Amino acid sequence: MMARPPVQIQNYRRNRRAATLVRMTTLDTPPDTTTRPIAGDPVTDEPITDDEALALAGRVGRVAAEFDAGHDRDATFVTEAYDEAHACGYLRLAVPAELGGLGASMRQVVLAEEELGRHSGAAALSAAMHLYLTLVQCWRRRRGAPDAEGVLRKIAADRLVMATSGGSDWVSPSTTAVEVPGGYRLDGRKQFCSQAPVAGVISTSATLGEPGPDAVVLHAGVPLSSPGVSIVETWDTLGMRGTASHDVVFDGVFLPAEKVVGKRPYGVLAGPLLAAAIHFAPVAGAAYLGVARGACDEAERLVARKGEPAPAAVRQIGEMRARLRVARWALLGAVADMGDDPVLDEATLATVMTAKRHAVVEARAVVDTALEVAGGAAFYRRSPLERAYRDVRGGPFHPLTPEATLELLGRRALASVSTAAGA
Repeated sequence: MMARPPVQIQNYRRNRRAATLVRMTTLDTPPDTTTRPIAGDPVTDEPITDDEALALAGRVGRVAAEFDAGHDRDATFVTEAYDEAHACGYLRLAVPAELGGLGASMRQVVLAEEELGRHSGAAALSAAMHLYLTLVQCWRRRRGAPDAEGVLRKIAADRLVMATSGGSDWVSPSTTAVEVPGGYRLDGRKQFCSQAPVAGVISTSATLGEPGPDAVVLHAGVPLSSPGVSIVETWDTLGMRGTASHDVVFDGVFLPAEKVVGKRPYGVLAGPLLAAAIHFAPVAGAAYLGVARGACDEAERLVARKGEPAPAAVRQIGEMRARLRVARWALLGAVADMGDDPVLDEATLATVMTAKRHAVVEARAVVDTALEVAGGAAFYRRSPLERAYRDVRGGPFHPLTPEATLELLGRRALASVSTAAGA
């Protein structure tokens, strides 16, 4: 039988008709409060709604915001946010309801991550890594992967948190895999492993054979409790300091052969890495867009406090709102195009990476404008705008980078023209 939903969800559902619980799900329209029955919910027989997903994100975000300044100063993990995320069910948001989760769609995860990012960029980006990997496991389960359901059940029942090293060495991992009896020996070092201090498993890759066109890349989930795995606290960065994205070192780690979930050619974006990239892009893009929304909100608050705003400030606020709206349309449009069961091909990759590029580039522009609107008050360390300015700088570093995305789009466009000309 499915686990009973958390008390917070039960209360939200029981009181939904009595009050509006959360902010609007779009910039200009009320949230959809219509109900759609789903089998297996012992309380209301309903799936999680947009309202409820946003309410959970807001709940986690408000807790995170209380401690963000300290975690940013000390580069320590957003522990309080994750305590709340576990308590209210946010980290099992995307786990299917029949497996003990809340059954959120990709679209709802995107909405929730934007809302969480509005309160805390570090909490949103950390959770994004776990949530997109959850969505990948859902995708694998639909295709009959024998281990996927077990992973999803562990997320729901055992509070399993999943980390990733996907952005560390991308298509050409420096970590090596050497065949040994029963499996492989892993040796290497992974960077940018967000939420490493609290994760139970890391989704990672290693190169089997001499790096080059003849090598094969293995993909697997490695428990961080495995002998030979260690975390080196290296995360001292410009922004997103509360993600604790430390290095993870593999020193003679044994990987059983049956734990390999997929293989791909060295240097090629395909297989498990392509699945990860496609699910990652909208979720991470939403986290950064949320940071920009929070910055815009803060700038508006400061302007309103001063009294009659200058015409230039009014125009700049309008520009920020326009950028935020179109960027959200981009993310939600890409999610609608790909659907909840995306095809893993270059066309889908181009769709979601275009949206992510627009979200992170516009987020940076919005935060820059927010500082101009706020004036000198935003220059102080104590200002949330100062932190947003640094946090939002991380967006363009995630693959595909904005420039790599444009190259992908340009190459596809020229290939299409060449194909048409040759027909």
